[in-house]
Amino acid sequence: MQLQPKPADYPRIRKALSFYKVTSVITGVMLLMLCAVMVMKYAFNVQLFLFTDDGFAHFYELAPEGIESDFQASGFDLFKAILIAHGWFYVVYLVSDFLLWSPMRWGFLKFLLIALGGVIPFMSFFLEARIVREVNGFLDSREGALASDASTPPSAASAATTSKGSLKR
Repeated sequence: MQLQPKPADYPRIRKALSFYKVTSVITGVMLLMLCAVMVMKYAFNVQLFLFTDDGFAHFYELAPEGIESDFQASGFDLFKAILIAHGWFYVVYLVSDFLLWSPMRWGFLKFLLIALGGVIPFMSFFLEARIVREVNGFLDSREGALASDASTPPSAASAATTSKGSLKR
């Protein structure tokens, strides 16, 4: 039997879900940018540099193997910047994954599945939609049940308990 989230954690889960939504979209976009830059580098043998002497953006051909250290392009290396930014933001994505996974009391495989969303292109977008729908549905149903239990008068609740007890005898 899987453990269920505690009602006291519902507000924390909603905050974690909001954080997860933002980080999953940002991580997904950064991963797609990283994939585009990798295609440029490995398929077309070029790198994009910004703010170069040749203009705002310029594609430079990759240096031949063995003399990469001699090749110094002027400007800002967009490939390295996207690579580093995605790597660090993936750590933030993992934190948001943990902050949602822990109070929801899901199994560890679900944590790993959500973590894969930051390394498989487009997966974070699909997971984000699915996880948000699942968590919101769970919380809405549980909070609705708690609200209906709270709105039931104590005399009616005790009468319902008494009638259930008399049926068991």
